[in-house]
Amino acid sequence: MKRVTPALTLGLCALLAGSVPAQAGERTTDSYGTKAVYEARQDARTYQRAPRGFVPVFTENVSRHGARSATDSEDGDLILALWDKAESEGELTRKGRGFGPRVRALLDAMAKVGYGSLSGRGKREIQETAVRAEQRLPGLFDRIAADSERIDVVSSGQGRAVDSGNAYGAALAAADPDLAPLIGPTRTDKDLLYFHKAAGGAAYRDYIANDQRLATTLKSITDQPATHRAARSVLREIFTDDFVRRVTDGEFSSIGSDVDAAEAVYNLYAIAPAMSDESPGGKGWDMQGYISRRDAAWFGYLGDTEDFYEKGPGFADSDITYKMADVLLDDFFRQAEAKRAGTSTLGAELRFTHAEEIIPLAALMGLPGSTEPATPDQPYTYADNPWRGASVAPLGANIQWDVFRKGDAYLVRMLYNEKETAFKAGCRPVSKGSTFYDLNELERCFGRVNPAS
Repeated sequence: MKRVTPALTLGLCALLAGSVPAQAGERTTDSYGTKAVYEARQDARTYQRAPRGFVPVFTENVSRHGARSATDSEDGDLILALWDKAESEGELTRKGRGFGPRVRALLDAMAKVGYGSLSGRGKREIQETAVRAEQRLPGLFDRIAADSERIDVVSSGQGRAVDSGNAYGAALAAADPDLAPLIGPTRTDKDLLYFHKAAGGAAYRDYIANDQRLATTLKSITDQPATHRAARSVLREIFTDDFVRRVTDGEFSSIGSDVDAAEAVYNLYAIAPAMSDESPGGKGWDMQGYISRRDAAWFGYLGDTEDFYEKGPGFADSDITYKMADVLLDDFFRQAEAKRAGTSTLGAELRFTHAEEIIPLAALMGLPGSTEPATPDQPYTYADNPWRGASVAPLGANIQWDVFRKGDAYLVRMLYNEKETAFKAGCRPVSKGSTFYDLNELERCFGRVNPAS
């Protein structure tokens, strides 16, 4: 393994010391990273009106699946093994005595839902997103029903994405029963919506497995004194100081290190809001009572660091983390262009996928918060980079293009987590401050056509 360069080490010390936790704690959702639960980012009453004479003729989206349970019980099993040991020896804090039963109840709830499956909150939020989409574009869905245009629903094929597509379609049908026969069954397209695991992601997977610079950078940021201090702070909420010392000294290495144990607590804290519907009385799991805001912010930052370098803008001299998302961006254009050409029988194209696809697509498109990569001598920190997993790809995150027509002219409006969002720098809207773009202009801006032709 290559050694960490002095420049990288010094840069990390200067940028990370003291500043990251305070920065991270300014917004509580940041500490949840990409497990943050969904919320629409704009009041529907504040959307711009389409330019005079333009009417909606097509809509398309890509959405991350809704809130879910943890993918397995590993975190709960790890921390409960330590908790059981401490309980048997009388080494729990007063607060820590309630921790084990709470974790067991959370694990039971997740097992009942199914590990990695949509939670009640996830289904509800996806359904609410669908209803708001129908309400934003009533003329479009009336026209879809009148003209018997199809609504295509496609997913990665993974259970939670399939269930999200089904929930979205069912909510549309409930909002307007005339749409029900037009909504197709959720089909699978792994190349389009699970590209990080498909043939097109081979180079990316090699990068994740073998890139030495990536491994060195992540280790340098994660394996530092601040992480171990935060870990001890987390564990002292649950265990006595003497037991925490024994964990830190490696006495329970067969179970896990101090950082492993603290990360397990953090991961349970992060997933708990997604499981709120399954909590006792629906009142929540109160996992925030076992990790301070500052410590949650630190571990949230570490999670964001991994996602930033492995899925997001990454290193300034490489596009390996997001180049493969071109297949999805290409499909957005292809669907809009087919509508313009009159060759499409669709009224809506609805796609359901994962953070591993949303995050690279956001970087490829230059969406807000995903425009700044890191350099080797200035690594990713909250103080110097706006990228936040909770904003870029929370559970239920979505990107939507609405297509409007007037005669032979076609305009596109983009919503990002239901907020009107400008296209990347260099794309010119139809007027200053407008969120509407001519489709021809977007093709030019994204290099879809030769402007000179």
